[in-house]
Amino acid sequence: MAEELSVITDASKEEQYAALLPQIEALVTGEPDLTANLANMASALKYGMNFFWVGFYLVKKDELVLGPFQGPIACTRIQRGKGVCGTAWENAETIIVDNVDEFPGHIACSSDSKSEIVLPAFKNGEVALILDVDSDQLADFDEVDKKYLSRLMKVVEQML
Repeated sequence: MAEELSVITDASKEEQYAALLPQIEALVTGEPDLTANLANMASALKYGMNFFWVGFYLVKKDELVLGPFQGPIACTRIQRGKGVCGTAWENAETIIVDNVDEFPGHIACSSDSKSEIVLPAFKNGEVALILDVDSDQLADFDEVDKKYLSRLMKVVEQML
């Protein structure tokens, strides 16, 4: 297990992800506890990429329930199809939102959140959890984020 996180700040977003993801993989390698791994992943993403909010929502019965996260307090439960997270769960797909105020039915856990990327992780073909990443800047997420965070979700899926 890695003990420290080496953060690169003077590089492109792609270079930052390329340096961070192997560290996250090392951080969770050999640790069987899902909660511990998700907590460390959320922290590594928040501090490694300087995100406003990073967290996981776990599918429990008919709703998403807040799991490990880093950032301001968050919504505890989200219904299927509600907000960005519930929509990503319902559609089983990644969603990038440039301006959360323009997303129909957006759930405002923090008024400081301006843009968002939400990615599902699958177990047995079903969405098992959601990664939610928020920025306090408009249009902060793009295909680079999607590419690298999708790779991270493959690591998460191996733990499920």
